Amino acid sequence: MQKLLLIGIAGGLGSLSRYGVSGLVHRIMGSEFPFGTFAANILGSFLFGFIWGISEESLAITPEARTIILTGFMGAFTTFSTFAFESTGMLRTGQLLPFAANVGGQIAIGFTLLWLGLALGKAI
Repeated sequence: MQKLLLIGIAGGLGSLSRYGVSGLVHRIMGSEFPFGTFAANILGSFLFGFIWGISEESLAITPEARTIILTGFMGAFTTFSTFAFESTGMLRTGQLLPFAANVGGQIAIGFTLLWLGLALGKAI
């Protein structure tokens, strides 16, 4: 139960961090392109890889802390980092078809379902 509480707290902090980073970048760069989301996603991907790397190589972060940070904080900061990590894992192990299905599927289906959800929401 304590682990779930810590993941929830980390998730709240991740959401607030995403909001802060996105807003700051948006104010600096303008709103003609989603620079804030772009920055959060690429920063999140870097941080996810960095945290995973140091926890795997030097064991500087316990497996429990890694779960709290990556699932809670990074999961709320951006799910793109998890998507990129899982996809890269498939690519690294030579799973080209699953990699292509994951990347192509999530993008194509995600956009399609977003559009359908938007259309349904407007229709109600």
